[in-house]
Amino acid sequence: MSLVRVVREPAAGAPPAGNLVLLHGRGADEHDLYGLFDVLDPEGRLRSITVGGPLTDIAPGGRHWYVVPRVGVPEPETFGASYRALGSLLDDELGLDWSRTVVGGFSQGTVMSYALGLGEGRPAPAGILAFSGFVPIVDGWTPDLASRADTKVFVAHGLQDPIIGIGFARDARALLTEGGLTVEYHETPAAHHIDPRVVPAAQRWLKATTTTGAPIA
Repeated sequence: MSLVRVVREPAAGAPPAGNLVLLHGRGADEHDLYGLFDVLDPEGRLRSITVGGPLTDIAPGGRHWYVVPRVGVPEPETFGASYRALGSLLDDELGLDWSRTVVGGFSQGTVMSYALGLGEGRPAPAGILAFSGFVPIVDGWTPDLASRADTKVFVAHGLQDPIIGIGFARDARALLTEGGLTVEYHETPAAHHIDPRVVPAAQRWLKATTTTGAPIA
């Protein structure tokens, strides 16, 4: 399974301070969150990558990461195929150093980010940026929190979200905090979108999470 991607290199050809991977929500595509790179990383410190989901034949169109039988529980076959393809792209083709990588997204993209960042047998990322999503419950995938003590998580969710209710964000916060991860958590009176009010906090969090160590050669 081949995945499309768009890459923004660091400003002025400087070596990247780290990597930022953003994954879109249901029915969008790899261009949807590209504009966030300049917002979250205005100095252009990071190598930034968006990836398009592989499923294109699902209503209402656009790209998808998995079939949705019900919120919170992805369909295992499509979820597993996307999970494996994303891992192959980011680990093998792009060779990301996960200790210097933040992975995040919106809605379905957040679900895939949690999956990549917390999955048993996977490397621990520097951080997970979770907008309006949930930690999945799905056959064939198990979270491993014990080896993620150094992974930081930023969660932002709207209290008025009619698609993925605020309870999913609260459950994620409880799970991650009990597992020993450091979580910065934001609730705002928003619906199912990235609330501009949380963007300054996300920008500060991202810079703090990617400022350790020397630039990537």
